[in-house]
Amino acid sequence: MNREEKTELLSLLNEVFSKAGSVVLAEYKGLTVAEADALRNKVREAGASIRVTKNRIARLAVKGTNFENLADMFKGPIIMAYADDPLSACKACVEYAKENEKLVIVGGALSDKALTLNDIKQLASIPSMDELRAQIIGLLQAPASKVARVCKAYSEKEAA
Repeated sequence: MNREEKTELLSLLNEVFSKAGSVVLAEYKGLTVAEADALRNKVREAGASIRVTKNRIARLAVKGTNFENLADMFKGPIIMAYADDPLSACKACVEYAKENEKLVIVGGALSDKALTLNDIKQLASIPSMDELRAQIIGLLQAPASKVARVCKAYSEKEAA
């Protein structure tokens, strides 16, 4: 990789870090090509992106962004998942790490707050907006259906 390519990669990564809402870093040592492809597909399906890059360039790219606290985590074989929203990268990485023990989540960040593994797992357990909407609709419909059942039972009792 020559100097121009490194400079181009540095500016690209800096732009990624500037726009991202969350970043998750994980060690991928020992993943086969098929497993890495499965991880990439899972992350893309979740609406996030994934990238493997040179650690030195990544440490330089985080400077001046909200993710400066991640600079020390770029050591060894690190894969970086990032997304505009705070949940999708966390969910995809945690879900894949449950399936494959070779992917070890190192840490991450949400805006300017560093995240530990437990923080990332908690974020991953938050339901999506569609799931929350379905829960709210279910809660709103429950009282009306209960009233209708009680009225129907009362009217059937009166008729009998």
